[in-house]
Amino acid sequence: MNDIIVNDVSKKYGTLEALHEVTFRVSPGELFGLIGPDGAGKTTLFRILATLLVPTGGHALVAGHDVVKEFKKLRHLIGYMPGRFSLYSDLTVEENLRFFATVFGATIEENYDLIKDIYQQIEPFKNRRAGQLSGGMKQKLALSCALIHRPEILLLDEPTTGVDAVSRREFWEMLSRLRKKGITILVSTPYMDEANLCDRIALIQKGQILAIDSPAQIKTNFGKPLFAVSSSRTYPLLQALRNWDQSDSVFAFGDSLHLVTQQHLAPEIIVRYLQDQGFSDAEVSPIEASIEDCFMELLAEKN
Repeated sequence: MNDIIVNDVSKKYGTLEALHEVTFRVSPGELFGLIGPDGAGKTTLFRILATLLVPTGGHALVAGHDVVKEFKKLRHLIGYMPGRFSLYSDLTVEENLRFFATVFGATIEENYDLIKDIYQQIEPFKNRRAGQLSGGMKQKLALSCALIHRPEILLLDEPTTGVDAVSRREFWEMLSRLRKKGITILVSTPYMDEANLCDRIALIQKGQILAIDSPAQIKTNFGKPLFAVSSSRTYPLLQALRNWDQSDSVFAFGDSLHLVTQQHLAPEIIVRYLQDQGFSDAEVSPIEASIEDCFMELLAEKN
């Protein structure tokens, strides 16, 4: 079974607990996202699943194999793409790909059909050294190298960090095509907007899972009145709303504030309060919760 089962996995570095009893399952053929900010424990978990770290507690099965007891068998079944570019910068694009194929006893030719859609975009630069590629091209090369041995499961740790918006979109389109080929994909990202591109997600912070569900269901579960509030004086507006006895939480989102109220209120009531506080240009409108709104609310409840 090309699934991932994580049961009460914990990891400590001295007195620091990077993961605390993390539990979830990724079904075969699923595109599952691990969503959280830097320092949430995502990379530690990925290194455990990739057999590079041993957990302090709990256990995990990847493709039916224990990540500690059967790590040698498992390494041939997974494709791992770490957050930092880890290929050989002095080798060319083609040399890197052939090297990784050889490591797993494969060839480019026998598995070219799997990487064709991805590799064709960088093949014109196959004689260029990997260190001289752009961020988006490095990303495509790293994914090609992770796939060249035809793995059952892909572990992608923050693959879109530091690349441009176009490359990010292209990368997720590639993941969608790979999933249709039956490959199970576990991907982590700090970008909340990418959560909507996954079948299911787990929100993680400080080594603990806050919620697991489909993006749509997590947003449906928000269940609180939410408003976008804006004014020409954003910081004083933030202070005024946080001091209001009807406010549950207030966070900055771009050029507006997202306000959660303790009870359902008409926008006019919020506008009236702000006008009384000197915000004559205040604008208020009810909005649907985003994944980031849900994350912030779950985090507040946790604390």
